[in-house]
Amino acid sequence: MKILVVDDDRRIVKTTCDILKIKGHEAIAAYTGEEGVDTVKRERPDCVLMDIKMPGISGVEAMKQMRSVIPDLPIVLVSAYATEDTVTEAERAGAYAVMSKPLDFQVILSFLSLLRKEESILVVDDDPGFCKTLKDILTLRGYRVETESEPQKVLDHLEKDYKLAVVLDLKLGAADGTDVLKEVRAKYPTKPVVLVTGYREEMANSIEKARRIGAYTCLYKPLEVDALLQMIEGIRLKKLQNLLASS
Repeated sequence: MKILVVDDDRRIVKTTCDILKIKGHEAIAAYTGEEGVDTVKRERPDCVLMDIKMPGISGVEAMKQMRSVIPDLPIVLVSAYATEDTVTEAERAGAYAVMSKPLDFQVILSFLSLLRKEESILVVDDDPGFCKTLKDILTLRGYRVETESEPQKVLDHLEKDYKLAVVLDLKLGAADGTDVLKEVRAKYPTKPVVLVTGYREEMANSIEKARRIGAYTCLYKPLEVDALLQMIEGIRLKKLQNLLASS
């Protein structure tokens, strides 16, 4: 990814850029808010890490101007002594988070990994046509997707690597999707599991049971693709914000 680092402390900028480059990212340096805004216009970065307190315009003001250029640009603000009012103003202006100095680079690198949609989505359905269609749609939106038709193999996928979310059909041949949901929930209590079914009335009891177990929500076939995409993007954004807030 192309990451813009903005801070008037040149040592911090160099250290941050060096770490990002070692991890395979392209890092661009800027030393004032004004320079940062100009760089956004010229370089169109994928993400910005920016100090709040700098000579000239503040990081919050620079962020507002950057957002006028790229409205959905992910921006993380950094401060050694941010007040509660500053944090509130920054978040209202659209900052993903306000992090404290010194930066926790493990958190930043995990954030960038999630931002790149490196975590995959697992689609569990016994209809190969549905799996292929949904995989094609999500892949076009930049997500990695795995598919599975056998309920007993779902946990193997989750143990292999982290999944952002699971899209789970409630009717998997002779198997009941709620049993799969129970297994997922027992081992991964907070994993978002989006249920899908083409049998709204027939599966009404199972849907209610799944909601009690902790399903994220239930969507009905034929799927409204935009609704699913918005939901998955919401899950990703919430995780991004929680990740940064934990630091």
